[in-house]
Amino acid sequence: MNHLLTASLLRPGLCLLLLTGVLAGWDLAHQLPDAPWWQAIFSPNLDDARQAVIHFSWLPRLVVCLLAGAALGLAGTLMQQVLRNPLASPTTLGVASGAQLALMMVTLFAPSWLLIGREWIAMAGGSLAMGLVFALAWRRQLNPVVIVFAGLVINLYLAAISMGLLLFFQEELKGLLVWGSGSLAQNSWSGVSYLLPRLLVAVVLAALLVRPLAVLELDDASARSLGVSLKQLRFAGLGLAVFVTACVVSVVGLIGFIGLAAPVMVRMLGVRQLGLRLLWAPVLGALLLAATDLLLQSLTRFWPVLIPTGAMTALLGAPLLLWLIPRLSFKATPRATVGLVVARHPAPARFIAILVAGLVVVMLASLLFGQGMNGWGWPSWFRWQAQLEWRLPRALAAGAAGVLLALAGTLLQRVSNNPMASPELLGVSGGTFMGVIATALLLPALPLPMMLLGGLIGAFGCLLLLVLVNRKHGFQPERILLSGIAITALFEPLQAIALANGDLRVQQLLSWMSGSTYYVTLPVAYGLTGLALLMLAACLLVSRWLDLMPMGPAVATALGIRLNRAQLIILLLVAVLTASATMVIGPLSFAGLLAPHMAKLMGLVRARWHLLGAAGCGALLMVLADWVGQQILFPQEVPVGLVSTLLGGAYFMWCLRRL
Repeated sequence: MNHLLTASLLRPGLCLLLLTGVLAGWDLAHQLPDAPWWQAIFSPNLDDARQAVIHFSWLPRLVVCLLAGAALGLAGTLMQQVLRNPLASPTTLGVASGAQLALMMVTLFAPSWLLIGREWIAMAGGSLAMGLVFALAWRRQLNPVVIVFAGLVINLYLAAISMGLLLFFQEELKGLLVWGSGSLAQNSWSGVSYLLPRLLVAVVLAALLVRPLAVLELDDASARSLGVSLKQLRFAGLGLAVFVTACVVSVVGLIGFIGLAAPVMVRMLGVRQLGLRLLWAPVLGALLLAATDLLLQSLTRFWPVLIPTGAMTALLGAPLLLWLIPRLSFKATPRATVGLVVARHPAPARFIAILVAGLVVVMLASLLFGQGMNGWGWPSWFRWQAQLEWRLPRALAAGAAGVLLALAGTLLQRVSNNPMASPELLGVSGGTFMGVIATALLLPALPLPMMLLGGLIGAFGCLLLLVLVNRKHGFQPERILLSGIAITALFEPLQAIALANGDLRVQQLLSWMSGSTYYVTLPVAYGLTGLALLMLAACLLVSRWLDLMPMGPAVATALGIRLNRAQLIILLLVAVLTASATMVIGPLSFAGLLAPHMAKLMGLVRARWHLLGAAGCGALLMVLADWVGQQILFPQEVPVGLVSTLLGGAYFMWCLRRL
């Protein structure tokens, strides 16, 4: 058995090592066609500019790649072990978003602080984000589910603030777009001297934590019976992972996919022991990042386009992950750790009626009250028609999109029995966005019908890929979520390349990316509202499935549910819901996660009431967010997607703190 395990690990490792060696040799031969490469590496002739470049730029870059990839693999393994979640990664806890936001804030408002060192500012931002996550989860003994909730909320919250700063200060922050996508360029050995000792310390600490962390594979009660302090153990494991991630981010920027791909690949190759995973995940992470960077340097000689290395990591990691997903065997997670227990509402029908009434009041208030040329006030009778033409389409579109995304999130969370599931994990939002970007790059103009067509093609292309990857294994929820993350990661480098190269057509889509309703017309708003009501009725028809499927496949099948067909239908519903909302007002990233939790925290437990409550909460959140975005910085506008993330994230953090 051990020999088979070693062979299964050696094959991908040797392939990556061979690829890295071939690319490194070819790159050296291209740069030094008539000089000995060993001289340039060990004792360069400084009079020869080519040897100086090899010694002080090319070689440090390769070593930094290996160190950063190994560090991210180590951090991802620690996070997945502590959180008992194979989808956890160094970006889950908001460390990368905190580091990026800190650098943006300092660049804009205190540029002299950059003299202290960019790495210290990034580390401070990441540490503050992690501290906020710990503060939210501390009362629940750092429960893994609560930590994932808090990490997702903090990550989305900080990313929304960063996107808002980027919208209002595009020219000032243009340089950070490249760093934010992962830049491994080096001009000295300072990056190596910074990372190497810190990584060695992290390796020693991880070795000391191997046996205690192995206890986390048991449930909480069994671990406590062995005398283990779960709070201290989780704090130590996550703290070490955050330290390693912050060190990497401070030197090379945001390279997130390695921390997810390397540990998952090692687990899918059959490694179960924590000690071996902590050994092999850094090895695969280092080789994966180094091979990606060397391949990228080779491609830029023939294709003169700015391509951030961190963004391109997914082009190797995501296909490997998609290839390995059908070969992964998922183990059922303990039901006791799946979600949070809430009290059931005694009168859900009355609560839904109050929610609908509140939505109507908020809708009317958003149409009647706001700022104008003369300040705050109610519109006069003569301005009423103009007010309707301007605000009614936006309010209707925002509410309908909130309903669609809330329904998609509710379906995903109930079917997968995973409270961190959201529409973005299917990759449909990413596919829609890439379809729109491709349309913008291929056409001289971007009318709304062509944008919708491009988004529709991208969304259903992702759905087709998702079905092909999961068809063999009966559309298991966990496998679908992992496939969605991998598919989304395929589009991230293309998005980063398009933004980093400053194409004006793509820059114009920044507002749409943030969830703006500015370009929505009244016919489109009416159509989206009708679609939202139709999809709500369709989701209510499958509410019995949503009540029974979380009980497990055996129970659901015994009660007459054809599981494969039901899962496929729900998957199609989620795809249509997400694509419909994304194509009209952009790839919103929070309503689909927040609205189902808001309804659940209010006591709507049964599927029918949960769907209705989530739809009402989603619509209420988006209408309120759209109105606030139009008024808060009048006459400038903040997109509804950013506002919904800020408002909903603050409420969700308050709810988490009270749990």
